Amino acid sequence: MVDESKNIELTDDDLENNSKGQLIKMAGQLRDRRNDLNQMASERASKRDDLNAKTREKVDEAQEHREQRDELNEQVQEHKDKRNELNADANELFDKVDKLKSDMELDEGKDLEELEEEIEQLEFKQQTEVLSSEEEQELIEKIESKREEYEERKGKLEQNEDLEELVEEAEEVRSEASQHHQKVTELADKAQEHHNQMIEAYREADDIRDEADEMHEKFVEAQEAADQHHEDFVRVQKRLRELDKEEEQERKSERDKKKEEAKEEAEEIYQKFKEGETLDTEDLMKLQKTGLL
Repeated sequence: MVDESKNIELTDDDLENNSKGQLIKMAGQLRDRRNDLNQMASERASKRDDLNAKTREKVDEAQEHREQRDELNEQVQEHKDKRNELNADANELFDKVDKLKSDMELDEGKDLEELEEEIEQLEFKQQTEVLSSEEEQELIEKIESKREEYEERKGKLEQNEDLEELVEEAEEVRSEASQHHQKVTELADKAQEHHNQMIEAYREADDIRDEADEMHEKFVEAQEAADQHHEDFVRVQKRLRELDKEEEQERKSERDKKKEEAKEEAEEIYQKFKEGETLDTEDLMKLQKTGLL
């Protein structure tokens, strides 16, 4: 803020009634304070311009993050579309697998993994539990039955090359879809990072812009005070010129008055001279000065 206690106030009464010396002193004070205020305004304008430049830099930075975010979001959408397309293809292939299994009656009963797990559990029981001969024989027969079922189902699957190829193709398509999904996740995370950085850059730009606006108000305050002091300085200078003219006029009037008095005196001396009176040296010089002799 401007320290108003340092400002110089000029009133109409000062202009009209202050002496020439007082006005000259006041003119110097107004000039010095005006120069100080102009310097202050210039410094504040420079700070304001620097802050405005930083604001533009932050806005440009935010725009760069916006562009990168938008570009990444476009890539996200492309990978989403590709992922969805591949998942749809994979679903169709797995539907064909299910239909083929149904046609082969492979969809009835348990799959190979379940059968393998059951066999392992039964074998573990056989190895770890104490069983009677009858119980152990029953368990052995059950294991053999499960193994036969397993081999039968496995044989059917192995005999059908079309099913194997179809399953492999479906899994490859699903794997490719998963890769696109992974890219969606990675790119979406990066896009979010740029979005967050964009928001932060805009927030910083707003904060700096507020500082610039505040500095502009301070600049205006200093500049207006400087302009007021300059205006008052000009008024004092104008008044001093008026006083100079008045003094010159008074001096001229005084010279004219003395000249007239000298002329009148010389005419009186000249009249005496014409009447035959003797003139002294001083009288003769007065006549010569006025051009009467």
